[in-house]
Amino acid sequence: MVSLRGLRNSIISHVMKHVYSYYERKLLSEVKRGRMPEHVGLILDGNRRWAMEAGLTSEKGHEYGFEKLKEVLNWCWELGIHVVTIYALSTENLQRDKREVENLLRLAKKGFSEVLNSPEIHRYKVRIKAIGRLDLLDEDLRQLIMQVEKATERYNDNKIYVAIAYGGRVEIVDATKRIIKSVLSGELRMEDIDERTFAKYLYTNGDKDPDLIIRTSGEERLSGFLLWQSAYSEFYFMDVYWPALRKIDLLRAIRTYQNRTRRFGR
Repeated sequence: MVSLRGLRNSIISHVMKHVYSYYERKLLSEVKRGRMPEHVGLILDGNRRWAMEAGLTSEKGHEYGFEKLKEVLNWCWELGIHVVTIYALSTENLQRDKREVENLLRLAKKGFSEVLNSPEIHRYKVRIKAIGRLDLLDEDLRQLIMQVEKATERYNDNKIYVAIAYGGRVEIVDATKRIIKSVLSGELRMEDIDERTFAKYLYTNGDKDPDLIIRTSGEERLSGFLLWQSAYSEFYFMDVYWPALRKIDLLRAIRTYQNRTRRFGR
């Protein structure tokens, strides 16, 4: 026999589900009428804290976060966001507890493996490129990354940059070293070095800078993410943990971006 409390909760849940669905449709319609960011950067933060509050291990938190990423990428492609850069693993993350790092790398291998047979990747013609100090990764993961990049290199409709073993300062240092080598070899003249030239030596090879960078979990900092490329990006920080991100959260971030006036310093 159903209790009155149980019946009341069931009714409330049913009503809230319909309210949420209506609000999502309304927000989606509004966002689609505005200018869509071409390139969005995602800082996937809060996996461990979400897991802790749910009574789960940090490993489980990262696993849920990985599944959420697949869902969010599909939302981005449906919306017409063509470039997404994911902050998957920083160089500092590699200094965490050995067991946690091993779990993160295991998830990275799982992710790249799934890409090879992902119908969504091929349906949306997504090119994938890993950026960072890939030499810090184990040989199996590096080989897998090369396979994925090769399998998707012919696609140009959409692009995913996976920042793994990545640090923004390290990227700038590496770009500087490459420029010095080009100057010493005679390939590049000192007087030809400007911002555009420098950008071509970054991991992103002069590709379009992110229009919008989103960070979850309530933290309001970049933590070394795309330091050069984010000079004129719009930032959106939200309190929700990454595994709990809803479509309306993403839509709100985009709506906020659409309501801002971008002057690029002018």
